[in-house]
Amino acid sequence: MIQPLYEDNHLIIVNKPAGALVQGDDTGDDPLGEEVKAYIKKKYKKPGDVFLGVIHRLDRPVSGAVIFARTSKGLERMNKLFRDREVEKTYWALTKQKPAELEGELVHWLKKDGAANKVTAFNKEGKGGQKAILNYRLIGHFAEYYLLEVKPQTGRPHQIRVQLAKIGCPIFGDVKYGGDKSNDQSAIYLHSREVSFVHPVKQEPVRVTAKTPNDQIWKLFDGVAS
Repeated sequence: MIQPLYEDNHLIIVNKPAGALVQGDDTGDDPLGEEVKAYIKKKYKKPGDVFLGVIHRLDRPVSGAVIFARTSKGLERMNKLFRDREVEKTYWALTKQKPAELEGELVHWLKKDGAANKVTAFNKEGKGGQKAILNYRLIGHFAEYYLLEVKPQTGRPHQIRVQLAKIGCPIFGDVKYGGDKSNDQSAIYLHSREVSFVHPVKQEPVRVTAKTPNDQIWKLFDGVAS
């Protein structure tokens, strides 16, 4: 069952479970978008095919808020908001390493190896590198885990994962980027916690917060304010 967080005539925001695809790929697994279409079709008794536009993506092992468009107008205008960086995204990341600085801005140049589906971060600009910027701060600590609030300023593939790994703080469960293996191999401990923007059609502020997964490690931080 999908977890809707917000819906109107133009948009629907859902809480994506870790391990779910946002959009279909060569695995042939059913993507989350198809579940959302089925939900809309049933709830609103829609005849025929349901329109659903993919606005942005979360990596398969990442959980949290993801936005879909229910109309072509919503899709076009939300795409523009993302291009113009007018959507504020907040993530929570769990790491087993404490960052040297409790808060800061990270700037790297990222290069992706498409064949390996892996990104490398460099400290200096180089040929083919894309500039990536994020801000982070430490907001919680329990036992061996540290909770970071991360606000990416750019939207590069694997950006948060590789930039945190670059400073010695790989995300727990993210074996691809040096993190310790978790019990749930479909998940890493990176969660799209909040999205906020001005609705592109209604011109009203939208701010949506997604609960963390029902997991014993995430539950350690239930009392942390967003």
